[in-house]
Amino acid sequence: MRKFFNYALRIMLCTFLIVGCGSSNAQTKLVIGFDEEFAPMGFRDEDGKIVGFDVDLAKEAARRMGVAIEFKPIEWDNKEEEITSGNVDMIWNGLDIMDEYKEYMIFTRPYMNNRQVLMVKDGNYQIIRSEYDLEGKVVGTQAGSNSEDYINRNKRLKDSLKEFKTYRNIREGFELLCQDEYDVIIIDEIAARYEMMRHPVTVNIINLTIGSPTKFGVGFRKDNVELRDKVQEVLKEMIRDGTAREISLKWFQADLIKHNR
Repeated sequence: MRKFFNYALRIMLCTFLIVGCGSSNAQTKLVIGFDEEFAPMGFRDEDGKIVGFDVDLAKEAARRMGVAIEFKPIEWDNKEEEITSGNVDMIWNGLDIMDEYKEYMIFTRPYMNNRQVLMVKDGNYQIIRSEYDLEGKVVGTQAGSNSEDYINRNKRLKDSLKEFKTYRNIREGFELLCQDEYDVIIIDEIAARYEMMRHPVTVNIINLTIGSPTKFGVGFRKDNVELRDKVQEVLKEMIRDGTAREISLKWFQADLIKHNR
C-alpha cells in the first residue's frame, strides 16, 4: 500500500509540475514597437517620458488584459524585421493598414481614419491644387511610410519632381522643411495638425490628399492570431464604453475614433 501511495504521489507531483510549467509560458509582458518621434501618436515629451494618443490606448488595453507592457523605439523603415523577428509583439503607433504590410502582419479592425497631406514652410506660398503641381519641387516624406510607397509606384509623378527624398522621422522632416531642405513634405494629417497647433506661425498645411485615405490599426505577426484577437476585444470594449473617445478628446479635442464596429 505504501509503495502504491508513493507511486501515486509521484504521479500527482509530476502532473502538477507539468501543468505549472505550462501556465508559466503565458505571456505576462508585451513589447510594443513605436516611432518615438511620431507626435501625437507616440513620442517622448520634453522630460523624456513616452506619451501619446496610441500610448494611452495601449496602456489602457494592457491594464484590462492584466499584462505589463514595454514600449520599444524602432526605426519605422525596419518594422517588418522588428515584427517578424519577434523583437516586438505588436506595432501600435499610427500604423496604416496597407496591403504591403499584410504580407507579414495581421491587424485589428481599424480604429481611426488617416490620410496624407502636404505641409509647407510658412511664407513659402505655393499654388498646389493637385499632386501634379508638385512638378519641379523637392519633396520629402518619412522612410517606410505609405506615401513613400505611393510616390515610388507612381512613376509619372516621381519623374516630375526635382528630387524625392526621405527623412527618418516626423521631427527630422519638420526641421528640414523649416531649413528649406524641402519645398514640401508629405505627412500624416494627424501629425501635421499637431505640428500646426504647436508651431502656428512656422508651417502651413495644404489640404490636398496624396494617394488614397487609409485607416490605423494595430499590427501583429501573422502567426499571433490569439494576441491580435485579445487586443481587438479590449479595444472594442474601450470604444463601446467611451474610454477611447475620452483619450481622443484629450489629444485632439475631438472624437476621431471609428465607431462603426
